[in-house]
Order: sequence, then C-alpha cells, then structure tokens
Amino acid sequence: MDRTGKMDLFSQVRDFIEGHRLLTVGDGVVVGVSGGPDSLCLLHLLRRLQEEHHLRLHVAHLHHGARGEDADADAAFVADLARQWGLSVTLAKEDVPAIARRHKLAFEEAARRVRYAFLAHVAGQVGASRIAVGHNADDQAETVLMHFLRGAGPAGLRGMRPATSIAEYRLLEGMGDYSLPSPPPVLIRPLLGTPRAQIEQYCAELGLQPRFDRSNLDTTYFRNRLRHELLPLLETYNPNIRRRLLHMAEVIAADYELLTRMRDWAWGEVVRRESDEAIVLDRAGWNAQPLSIQRALIREAAYRLRPWLRDVDFVHVEAAVRVGREGTTGNRATLPGGLALIVGYDVLTVADADYEPPPEGPVLPSGTELPVGLPGLTPLPDGKWHLEASFLDTWTAATVEGNPDRWTAYLDAASVREPLLLRTRRSGDRFRPQGMAGQAPRLTDWMINAKIPRAWRDSLPLLVAGDGEILWVCGWRVSETATIRPTTRQVARFRFIRGRKEL
Repeated sequence: MDRTGKMDLFSQVRDFIEGHRLLTVGDGVVVGVSGGPDSLCLLHLLRRLQEEHHLRLHVAHLHHGARGEDADADAAFVADLARQWGLSVTLAKEDVPAIARRHKLAFEEAARRVRYAFLAHVAGQVGASRIAVGHNADDQAETVLMHFLRGAGPAGLRGMRPATSIAEYRLLEGMGDYSLPSPPPVLIRPLLGTPRAQIEQYCAELGLQPRFDRSNLDTTYFRNRLRHELLPLLETYNPNIRRRLLHMAEVIAADYELLTRMRDWAWGEVVRRESDEAIVLDRAGWNAQPLSIQRALIREAAYRLRPWLRDVDFVHVEAAVRVGREGTTGNRATLPGGLALIVGYDVLTVADADYEPPPEGPVLPSGTELPVGLPGLTPLPDGKWHLEASFLDTWTAATVEGNPDRWTAYLDAASVREPLLLRTRRSGDRFRPQGMAGQAPRLTDWMINAKIPRAWRDSLPLLVAGDGEILWVCGWRVSETATIRPTTRQVARFRFIRGRKEL
C-alpha cells in the first residue's frame, strides 16, 4: 500500500498475475519491449518478480522498418537497457510496410501479426513458455470499442484476454522468416487491468525514461482516432466509459466461455464429416440447435477452414442461417474468405464457394445399367447400398403422401413395365416429372431447374421402365406416369437401403 492507503502498482500487478495464473515458478518469459512506457513498466515489474518466481527473462524488440531514425533509436535504447539490467536480448528488423502490401493488410494489422510471429519465434529459440506484452486497461477499452464498431460478435467484444495461446493468433505464417514453436507459448498481459495513467505515473516516480513514439499521435490510424478523438468524446457522455467497456468485456468473456462449451458439444453432435476441404453438418441436427449455437457452428466452421480469418461478419452469418433454415438443395450463402454454406437435402456444407458436394446417397458409375427384379434385391456396385423392390399388399394414401424418405418411392404398379433398369443418364433423356401436366423436358434441363448439384447428375440412379420411360429420378421425383392416383389398384415400392438385407 502507498501512503494514501491505495494498493501500489507492483502489488496490484502481482495480484493480477496470481489471480489469472499468468506465471508459474521457473517460467521462461520473453518480454516484448518497444521502449514505450507500457513495455518499460512491464519489464521493470517482472524484474522485481524475477527472484520471487525464479523467472528466466529475455527481452525481444522488433524494428518495424518504419519511422526511420526514431525506430533505430528505439532499438538501441532497448538493447542498452537490457545490457544495463543484465538481461539477454534479441533484436530483429522486418519491412512491415512491404509485408502489409504483399498480404493486402493495413499497416497496424501487419505489424501486429509480424510482432507476434517474431515473439513466438524468439520464445521457441530461448525455450520460453510465456510471452509478456504491455497491453493495459486503456488498450482493452479501445480494443472492445474498435471491435464493436467493426460489428464483431462475442469473441471480439470480450476484448483481449489476460492469457491466450499464441496459436490462436491466425496467419502468423508468412509474417517474416519465423516458425511457430511446439508447444505454442502463452501470450500474457499482466498490465491488462492497469490504466495507462497509472503506468506513466509509475515510470515517472521510479525515474524510468521511456521512448516516445510520435506515430501514436497519427490519427490516420484507426486505433489512434479512437484514443484521441472518439473516447474523449464518449467521456463527455459518461466519464466512466472506459471502465464500463472493461466491465462489459468481462461479462461477455464469461458468457462466451459458456457458449463455447455448448458449441463444442453441439459440434460433436452435428458435424458428420470434417476435412481441410469441407465441413459437413447434419441439417436436422443443426436446425434443432438454438439460434446462438447455429450461428456459432457456422462461425467455427469458417474459422477451421480459414484459420487466418479474424471476423465473420454478422451479415454473412445471418444470411447463412437463413439459407440453412429455409433454402432448398443447391442454395448457397456467401461467407468470408471465399467460402460458402451449401444446402444439401439433409446436410449443410461449408466449403470453397466453387465446391461441389459429393452425392449424399446411392450412386452409380456413369454408364452403368443394372437389371431390377420386381420383387427383388439389386446390389449397387459400390457395395454400400442395395435397391429393394416389392409389391405392397396394403397401402394408404397417407403412407404415400407422408413418405419422409427421399430414397423410397411408391409407384403405380401398372406403370412399371418390365424389364426394369437402374441406370445413369444418357444424352437425349427426357423426363415427365410429377406435377408438370405431362410435359417432358430434357432431363438435364429438369435437373438444373431442380437444383441437383452438377457433381451428382452423372452418377444419380434412374429407375427406367422397359419402354425407356424414366419412372423415378431416384431421391428427387417420380414421373407423372408412375404417380399413384385414386384409381391405382396395386403399389410397387422401391427403396434404397444401406448395407445388405435379405427380402
């Protein structure tokens, strides 16, 4: 405590470190030091904790290839400080403006990614499990406000966390000649609960003389505009706006943790297949989830396929949710990073926008012709499916009209003229679909209008009568000729079943 009874900064930060379990005894810690007041204060405090926690401290400084002589002087200052304080140091220089142009990033974002990639690389070189950076409470308020203005979801509105695996910072690859160590170090922010004014006061009282970065006054940078223009304006409405933003971040962080656990449970229940190319969700299972989890599953799929994405915009997510709920097979919703949500009959696929989902049911190699016995059992060449054909002794209109299985069809037996074939489409095929008043468009045109994915069309089984009439585009539509009517006397049922089954 100081003379006023307030907790001094050292005790405050030590309690923050212990409360969030940021350090353990014997940790190797790479300290990112720019030379400014935040990082200088952080390094000084960690030196005071060094003996108590048996810490192995290593200083790291990255020259961003900008600001000319000022940046050169910053690097020299950090190197000299590390020497005076008896600490090892790694200095490096990167052409961040060139990297920003190459990756089409804003300078601020490129600098952030390059800096984290550098710090992670240094941690791997010196065997450190922690990377300490000097983000403070004012930085947190600015970050939360910045994410709010960009339309971030709860992951962004919770702001920075006291401890985060460096692996969660996406697209560190390509940010300089650095590699991510394994296991990835943890990024810690011991000053995250400390206001900037208190840090500057600490430096002044202890005679620390930090470097001043004039670029922090440049309001062409988005964060600087928030710091120097928007937050002071908001303080005229609420003098405690910074504290309110911090409290909001803490509330959202706790809620987000619960949401994450629920999402992870739902992921295990809903995801059918996952690869680097596509993530396939069970549509009924996804639809059964609360709206919040539906959104979270779509975001998670996008992040897994595009690890470098920072935000999946609300507008994109809402469009994907609407298409996932209401869309018909073949409908698509655009997602960031060149991704799309693609609607199948009973699945939703998140993949590249030009991705063609593989067929969801029975398939035939193009050009295949299989004789079908009625009654009878017809195995398909892949060995995964067979077609069961039978006459029904009893049936009701409700059974036929309420058929929930797309791979089962009820046909008027009188229309089923033998010999029956199961085959794939041929050039010149026409189809007389139920509900089109006897019209017989080209099968290809009908498939396009029915939104049958292109990749499915050549392998989709067709049930064909002996006179060449297509009775059933399997899984999609029966023909007008084979439709059951009140005058139907006998019904033939055709159904595809996975695996082997005897009649």
